[in-house]
Amino acid sequence: MGTLHHFSFGWLTPILAYLMACVGAALGLRCTLRALSATGTARRNWLLTAAAALGSGIWTMHFVAMFGFSVSGTELRYDVPITVLSLLVAVLVTGAGVFVVAHGRHRNRALALGGLTTGLGVAAMHYLGMSAVRIHGAIGYDPATVSLSVLIGVGAATAALWAAVTIRNVYAAAAASLVMGIAVTCMHYTGMAAVHVHMHPVRTELGGATPMEFVFPLAVGLGSFLFLTSAFVALSPTAQERAAYREAGELTVEDLRPADLDHAA
Repeated sequence: MGTLHHFSFGWLTPILAYLMACVGAALGLRCTLRALSATGTARRNWLLTAAAALGSGIWTMHFVAMFGFSVSGTELRYDVPITVLSLLVAVLVTGAGVFVVAHGRHRNRALALGGLTTGLGVAAMHYLGMSAVRIHGAIGYDPATVSLSVLIGVGAATAALWAAVTIRNVYAAAAASLVMGIAVTCMHYTGMAAVHVHMHPVRTELGGATPMEFVFPLAVGLGSFLFLTSAFVALSPTAQERAAYREAGELTVEDLRPADLDHAA
């Protein structure tokens, strides 16, 4: 049995992981809120951005937290294709959740299904990402703790989506993102608490890439994408604001009488 270390860098990795989860959740929920007030192509584009934000935020959170994970007596590497697949799963499954919420005709049913889908997407990404880990041993899980981690992910994702679409303002989305950030982080560390390792006496060469060779550059790239997209979304006007600008412009032109224009000239 190998000795596991989940906080090799102290509180640095959990705090950074939580921040990444919050940024991804805030951006994803904000884009979902924008989608609910849009139609046609604009709605689709906002939902695609929400899916990319939620999925990449959850993935980045997981692998930032994994920088603090180590097993005594063995190095750690990642299978590159499976790691990339875990990112795609996170984006696709959480994207399906926000599409259900945006297009569902019955709000409560849509929220329940969307929360279930998003929560299962979080869990699928986590355990698929863990299957990419390569060590000199075999990784196993406690089934009861795994089930608890999945329930945490589903419950909190449902609560976050409910808050974001029920109280439609910036403050609700911010509060929901904090809740979802806590949920995703708790789900991760609950899932990690289920891990146990049986070391192999025969040491063969490990395949895959080290965290610094592959995971770190990808996590930095996705983190930059999240922050830059967050700035763009925060600065872009909402549909209501654009309508108000157009109305104000029309009123200004209509209210100017010819005499006023001559005087202005």
